[in-house]
Amino acid sequence: MFKRQLTAALICAIGVLTFVKSQAAPATRAQFREVRLLVERIGAYRRVTWHWERVIGVPRTPTANTASRSPDLAYRRWVMRLWQQRASRILRLASAPPHRSSWSCIHRYEGGWHANTGNGYYGGLQMDLTFQRRYGAFLLRSKGTADRWSPLEQMWVAEHAHRSGRGFYPWPNTARFCGLI
Repeated sequence: MFKRQLTAALICAIGVLTFVKSQAAPATRAQFREVRLLVERIGAYRRVTWHWERVIGVPRTPTANTASRSPDLAYRRWVMRLWQQRASRILRLASAPPHRSSWSCIHRYEGGWHANTGNGYYGGLQMDLTFQRRYGAFLLRSKGTADRWSPLEQMWVAEHAHRSGRGFYPWPNTARFCGLI
């Protein structure tokens, strides 16, 4: 009697394991490529989201990183769309700094966005290294000086200085020309 129950239990277990294995692993090369592509896209959207969250100064979106371990292809597609929406939302937010027109005015007097004139000031808002270390340290570490940052990244670093209480005073002459001080 015990042998029959054990045999029946083993047969059930083998059936369950076979079913789970068939669900866990992609059946075809095309499915394997799609899984790999989905995981890569999720990672790319997540990196974009986290980068811009850090630039504009909002908390980082948490993740459990379950999509890379999940056997469910539909779940991976859903997670990819979720990170795509998050990246799109944060990019919309990042593209509209609060004082964008003011930074653009200052930029018109300061020079090109990728200016490195050799005078110790970098970028379209002519930030010195001390300013960059204080308000954009992670960009300075990852990309180098402000002349290598995008215009939006430069504006957001300037926005951090503005929010800290410095206002437009780091640009005394150009801010005066623009009517900001």
